[in-house]
Amino acid sequence: MNTLGEIAEILKTKKSAAIFTHMRPDGDTVGSGMALCRALTMLGKRCEVLNEGELPDRFGYLPCMKEVRTSPSFVPEIFICVDTSNPSRLGLLESSYAVGIRKRIPTVNIDHHVANTRYAQYNFVRERASNCENIAELVRLLGVTPDKTLADCLMLGMVTDSGNFSHGDVNGDTFREAAYAADFGGDAAQAAYHAMKKQSKGRAALYAETVSKLRYLLGDRLAVAFVPLSALEKYGVPAHATEGIVDFGLSVDTVEVSVCLLEVKRGQYKVSFRSKGEVNVNEVAGVFGGGGHVLAAGCTLFGDLEEAVDRLRYAVEQRLS
Repeated sequence: MNTLGEIAEILKTKKSAAIFTHMRPDGDTVGSGMALCRALTMLGKRCEVLNEGELPDRFGYLPCMKEVRTSPSFVPEIFICVDTSNPSRLGLLESSYAVGIRKRIPTVNIDHHVANTRYAQYNFVRERASNCENIAELVRLLGVTPDKTLADCLMLGMVTDSGNFSHGDVNGDTFREAAYAADFGGDAAQAAYHAMKKQSKGRAALYAETVSKLRYLLGDRLAVAFVPLSALEKYGVPAHATEGIVDFGLSVDTVEVSVCLLEVKRGQYKVSFRSKGEVNVNEVAGVFGGGGHVLAAGCTLFGDLEEAVDRLRYAVEQRLS
């Protein structure tokens, strides 16, 4: 694996870059992408951030997010993937990434997921509460002094992926990097409100209905939430409005693992996991071809709903003491 210093020196030699972010984007991937793009632009390099689809409205409070593109507009000298554990997480952009590899465009992978497959030519993976902590360190190594836009992008990723600095993997490094962003104008309160708290009436109603139907299994140590497509249609909200629902289960004192199944289409579910620490949910997600972190992970399941819940129950049960 490479060091961030080595990656910084490689980036300094390039005149242009395309930065790839993962599908179903969260604050950490777009914050990482836009912060790094801003730093490279300040060094006089041509740069753009890519994501397979439209960004959720909650990131629109930062005007720079309007610059994220759904496809490359030029052929860069280097590809950079941020907060992305494997190429399949790029979604529709995986094919563009693969074309670049065939054209021998150098690739860089900067991530914080324990499940990262080290798929690029140059890889830096350090497990932290957020990938924006890695990017903040890289910005310093590039010799860039952040402006407020860059600092706000860093803060967005740190606030959202750390659960507003409440997750179990938050440590001194997290706060030091957050202080670094704050010193240059990064607004933690603004990030927390727009990206984590602000919601429409429809999303509030969806949340209330879903948590009211929470199921408790394994002696109340496993909480399972289910969001059918019909509920999204009923309240007129997009799929990303379900983010955060999985965290509710962990607020119940007996619950060790919380799971949320989002119906993508009939017989297919996007599954999110959260753990208080006794169960490594990266291992649980790995059973089904997914991954992530020890305390937060995800995967995709297929088949009948009750069968999917039973498979999840069994996988968690095997890891509960």
